[in-house]
Formats: sequence, C-alpha cells, structure tokens
Amino acid sequence: MSDAPSAGTSSDTSNGTPRRRRGRPAGTRTGAAAGTRERILAAAREEFSAHGYDKTSIRSIGKAADVDAALVHHYFGTKDQVFAAAIELSFGPALELPGALAAGGPDGMGERVARFMLGVWENPVTREPLLAIVRSAVTNERAAAVFRGLVGRRVLARVAGELSVPDPEFRVQLAAAQLVGIIMLRYVVKVEPIASAAAEDLVAVVAPTIQRYLTDPDVRPGAGG
Repeated sequence: MSDAPSAGTSSDTSNGTPRRRRGRPAGTRTGAAAGTRERILAAAREEFSAHGYDKTSIRSIGKAADVDAALVHHYFGTKDQVFAAAIELSFGPALELPGALAAGGPDGMGERVARFMLGVWENPVTREPLLAIVRSAVTNERAAAVFRGLVGRRVLARVAGELSVPDPEFRVQLAAAQLVGIIMLRYVVKVEPIASAAAEDLVAVVAPTIQRYLTDPDVRPGAGG
C-alpha cells in the first residue's frame, strides 16, 4: 500500500520534491508574518518619503521590501491603506498626546500640549518621517484625505474626548491650527525667524493661546473671538 500525500503538499512528486499546495503566499505564516509586514511598512514609508504619494506604487513598495506586490496587497490592501499605515507609524509619538493631556488637570494644559508637540518635531528621529508624510499630504489630494482622516480620528478626536468643556472638537481644531501653522513655518518651509527661534521661547509664547482655546468658556463657534 502506498502512503497518502502529507498535509500541505500535492500528490505530484514526479521530480522527487512534493509541491506546495496553493494557498497563502509564502512568508505569511506564523513567525515570518510579523517580520514581513514590518519590512513592507518600513519600505513603504521610505518610498513615500523618497518619491511622494504620486510616484509610489504597490509594485515599487514590494520591490523595495523584496517581496511580491501580492504580499503588499495581502497585508495592507490598497495604496491608500498602505499610506494610512505609514502615517500611523510615523505619527506614533504624536498619538501619545491624549495620554499626555490627560496626565494633568486644566491648569497648564496649553503648555503641555505645545511642549509635547514641539518636542516631537524637535527630535530628528521623529521629525524626518513626519516631514515625509506631511510633504506627501500637501501635494496630493488623495494623500491629504487619508492624512486628515487618520489624524482627525486618532489624534484630534481623542484629544477632544479628554476635554470637559463645551464644543471640544472646535477648541481642539483651533489649537491644532495654531500648532500646525508653527510646525509648517518652522520645520517644513523654514521661515525665519520662526525657524531658528528657541523651542522654549515658542512654547512660552504659544502656550497661553492654546490654553485659552482649550479652556476659556467664551471660546465657542459664533462667539466672535
């Protein structure tokens, strides 16, 4: 009696080596899967950084990660979904803002927010990936839409959830507008004298405005100021 084919192989052994059944792509099994996904994501971030959203493709990401493009689709789906994952990876430090905000009461909230966000951008390790993502987002509408959705959901909405005041979303967006303006001038387009000002000086100047936006009862839509 001949032996039955072992599980996970076909019965064709004409060349002396059992053939693998068709199924999930090689590299997606337990153990290798996590490393493959991380390698693809790191390659995606590098591709978006080097070439922007428009010139980056699923195929180029796969080539950079040394995997088939089908594996990129397997782990992430569409190009937009890969970009969203790259944003989340790059914005990892900024995603800790809600926790930092919740660490204290209303007093000093503006200073904590300003110091935290500028600290993220002052650190070259966290700044460079963020710069790449922001540049992609400001040059492509699809990339901008993905960026807005993730930042709105993962950062702004969570910060608003920490506020015990009326109109928290409006307040958080005002504070974000203030900080994003400084970030763009200082780190992206590097306009002087903002670009070379001491970070502590910027925190001291902007913190009272952020504090007002987040806690002043008179700040509300339609209040005229």
